[in-house]
Amino acid sequence: MNNKVITDELINERLEAKGFGEKQSENEELAKESVLNHFGVKFTTSFNNDADFSIYEEGTADGYSVWIAAHDPRNISICEDVYYYDTDLADRLAEFIQGSNGDEDYPEYVYVDDDAADFIDYAIEQVFVYQAEKLEGEIIDELIDEGYEEQN
Repeated sequence: MNNKVITDELINERLEAKGFGEKQSENEELAKESVLNHFGVKFTTSFNNDADFSIYEEGTADGYSVWIAAHDPRNISICEDVYYYDTDLADRLAEFIQGSNGDEDYPEYVYVDDDAADFIDYAIEQVFVYQAEKLEGEIIDELIDEGYEEQN
């Protein structure tokens, strides 16, 4: 009989080692740090045409605000990059982060005109949950490969 059983505590221990466990999920700053480090992304509030992705508010000719979320702010697609509501930006930002090719030495930069905007927190939360669930599956597979058995 095998005494090596996969427990929630064991899974969480390995998740925390990777930056996506309970400790990080309970601390907004740790969660943000884990997501940005894992995907090689950094935020900047200094406008720079070299940013890999930009999200900012822009005024229309008739006095309304819209938000731009684009890879190239010099080449904006009205249909794909312009949003009436900033609440829609979280999904777009989460999508960019998850598809990032950055790393610690060469991060991908995201320009935001307000680094305290709610959509940033929502995007980080979405990506954190997604990555934690993905890693949990990988950890369970690793544990099974190491001879652990799942609980009944």
